[in-house]
Amino acid sequence: MIYLLPILAVILSFVFVYTVNPKNKEVFKLLLAFSGAFLLALTVFELFPEVYENTNPKTMGVFIMLGILLQIFLEFFSKGAEHGHVHLDYEKTNFPWLVFISLSIHSILEGIPIEKHHSMLYGILIHKVPIAIILSIFFINSKIKLANSIFFIVLFSLMTPLGSYLTSNFEFITEFYAPLTAIVIGVFLHISTVILFESSEGHKFNLGKLLVIIIGIAIAYFV
Repeated sequence: MIYLLPILAVILSFVFVYTVNPKNKEVFKLLLAFSGAFLLALTVFELFPEVYENTNPKTMGVFIMLGILLQIFLEFFSKGAEHGHVHLDYEKTNFPWLVFISLSIHSILEGIPIEKHHSMLYGILIHKVPIAIILSIFFINSKIKLANSIFFIVLFSLMTPLGSYLTSNFEFITEFYAPLTAIVIGVFLHISTVILFESSEGHKFNLGKLLVIIIGIAIAYFV
């Protein structure tokens, strides 16, 4: 299931957008806020204790900061798609290779902790669905050929399972699992906090978003 569910989450999101063509952006904002809170809470509850157990705290802190810097670097090419924004030109017809490569690196890293922390799978799924929906909306409304869009979505859906597969089958990743997980923590911290800050809409109070954030944290605690 850790291989199948991430694939289905992305592909079914594309099918949903293609068939329904949703217009209500407020629902997506709430879903993004929930996903950010849920992912952040799971990272704190599940991954933080593990990487700091029997390791040098400062060393792990360095890898976490490297993860944050890595995600900031990737977003120069992904145009912010990881946290719900696709700042791309709808008039372009070329395949967005830079977006694909940066999102693929991000997704492969996502798959690393799933192998040992199956509860992280739910956080990744809830994170992936709104991202896949927003990407799908871009592709369907852009001038990129439908076949190329489907190719992008299918390949993108395989990247997180690839990360999990590599973790379970390659000794190199097992040997450096703690620092790699710390890098993933940094990636998750950046993504989730950006989502939560952006969902505040100019720091105006929004009861709906506050409630979904609290619900996301509470569910993560009991997962």
